Amino acid sequence: MIAQLRRNDTLRYKIFGRHTGLRVSELVLGTANFGMAWGHGAGPEEARRILDTYADQGGNFLDSSNGYQGGESEEFLGELLEGRRDDFVVSTKYAVQTDPSSGVLVTGNSRQAMVASVEASLRRLKTDRIDLYWNHVSDGVTPLEEIVRGFDDLVRAGKILYAGLSNFPAWRVARAATIAELRGAVPIAGIQVEHSLVQRATEQDLIPTSQALGIGVVAYSPLGGGVLTGKYRAGKSDSRRDEAWAGAGFQPENSPQRTAIIDTLLAVAKEAGVTPGEIAIAWVAKKGSLPIIGPRTLEQLKSNLAAAKVSLSPEQMERLDAVSALPLAYPYTVLDDPRIKGLITGGKDDQIDPPPYPVA
Repeated sequence: MIAQLRRNDTLRYKIFGRHTGLRVSELVLGTANFGMAWGHGAGPEEARRILDTYADQGGNFLDSSNGYQGGESEEFLGELLEGRRDDFVVSTKYAVQTDPSSGVLVTGNSRQAMVASVEASLRRLKTDRIDLYWNHVSDGVTPLEEIVRGFDDLVRAGKILYAGLSNFPAWRVARAATIAELRGAVPIAGIQVEHSLVQRATEQDLIPTSQALGIGVVAYSPLGGGVLTGKYRAGKSDSRRDEAWAGAGFQPENSPQRTAIIDTLLAVAKEAGVTPGEIAIAWVAKKGSLPIIGPRTLEQLKSNLAAAKVSLSPEQMERLDAVSALPLAYPYTVLDDPRIKGLITGGKDDQIDPPPYPVA
């Protein structure tokens, strides 16, 4: 069987997690490339073309950060959204430096950094509220009680509507969600994680945690920083892969498994008559996450959007899953062992229908 293409050119909508009624498009437009402060990106006119085309296809979920392009990403969005603010779910983040002048008190996860950052982001975005506010990355020291209370205060003040955690370990996500539930605070609506054919560690704990707790999942870098487009295989080197975040988002082809992943990806793309990037994004979407696409040009956007029309066959998913699989880690080496499953089900494991989601 080969991948099938959807007839409808417009994006479909998903309900974001089980704690909101928020209707978001199946592909998220990442705006890290809106601006030129990093020395590369999209200028104002190209950014407008990208946003307009995304919106024309039904896209409504925008992802930014105070740290993208030294704040220019948010500034561009503020200009581009004038007159149509209510057509979009605007999400942005705090915790990292906006520019080199951002000091110790306005970075990290503290309430002080949160409040300072949200006010600055509101000014840059030219809006009265942020629809989804992400804590960009765990600092490992701010108590989750402080983070949850800070989010709740911002919701009560009308500064934000929903809260999420990005780049947090699963145990911290679970604790934050539990604290919010027990205290009647705004729930943790979503997590943002790296997820792709070359980064599947997310599937061990973070995605099952989100499924069990009803938390929406947004997946960044579904193209592995570009390696899953196949362009580096074709000899099209691009220094930009090493510039943004000092190259932290790029996943190189540096192991026999990654070579096998890209070989299989190219083969599936050839069978389907689409690009490897479309297959890579479609694979992430099939796993239940909302992929973030982060184009720098209108051409890249159109290629990314085409992924929404790709429907991978079960056989193709099986091949991609098999070649990219990671070895089980404890405790799953025990929990997924058929012998253990037999012991805890009285030998009836194959006769028990599991629930649709993991149970918390």
